[in-house]
Amino acid sequence: MAEGDELAVAHRPDQVGADVASWPTGRLLSVAARVVEKRFEDFLAGRGLTHAGMITLHHLADGPRSQRELAVLCRVTDQTMSRTIEHLDRGGHVVRSQDANDRRRTSVKITPAGRRALTAARREERESDTLLGAVDDYEHFRRQLIALIAAATTTTAD
Repeated sequence: MAEGDELAVAHRPDQVGADVASWPTGRLLSVAARVVEKRFEDFLAGRGLTHAGMITLHHLADGPRSQRELAVLCRVTDQTMSRTIEHLDRGGHVVRSQDANDRRRTSVKITPAGRRALTAARREERESDTLLGAVDDYEHFRRQLIALIAAATTTTAD
């Protein structure tokens, strides 16, 4: 398979097995990430969301947060978070308000529509055969990914 043909994998499942079985694990992980990301991106777009919006809603699920706090949690700049919140606000997924004690501070709260969208996205991720529903043990898979990311991040930081 030529470089850049990874997304075509999803369109030819009958031809994938033999070729893919010979790939190194790093390549498998990279292609799987791109294929799943594209499919999840399409799912989210159909609900007026982006990956950035989804992670923002995730961090708002337990209660309101400041825009700055969300930027830190999502590991993006304040400007990027501002655009993400603006998009979520226009879509009815969040509401913004000024802090009564500090007018420079913006508080962001998830709406019922945002909570429904987050619930649907989480369910789709776990149960859809085209996303991660094909994984035999979802929780084990998540733990393995977290361990991999933590190890890679620690190694990179050293």
